Amino acid sequence: MIGYTLIGTNDFEKSKTFYDAVLGELGGKRAMTNDHMQGWSNGQTPVMFAVCKPHDGNPATFGNGTMISLAALSKEAVGKVHAKALSLGAKDEGAPGPRGDSGFYGAYFRDADGNKLCVFTMAR
Repeated sequence: MIGYTLIGTNDFEKSKTFYDAVLGELGGKRAMTNDHMQGWSNGQTPVMFAVCKPHDGNPATFGNGTMISLAALSKEAVGKVHAKALSLGAKDEGAPGPRGDSGFYGAYFRDADGNKLCVFTMAR
């Protein structure tokens, strides 16, 4: 049901470099692009993740309680994405591990603009 997710950035070039590396761990490659927006796709679904400079010219801000979740195929992939994000300067918001007893395994981080992301798998 989700077509794309778009988050704002105050440093477009830094954000593109960060997400090239982080989303690359999930098979993401640059897709749709223009002078103020960059999207990535894994080529397997029509869903896209994108960053942009806000159209109104105001600074990008993150929402309290807003979080984007990135699906991974394995617990190992969750760990690799989380580690890659932290190595690129992301802030740790929760180490890889199980959450509850539903089979959910996730890790959390914030990018340089404060956007909160989760990478997760339901793989057992």
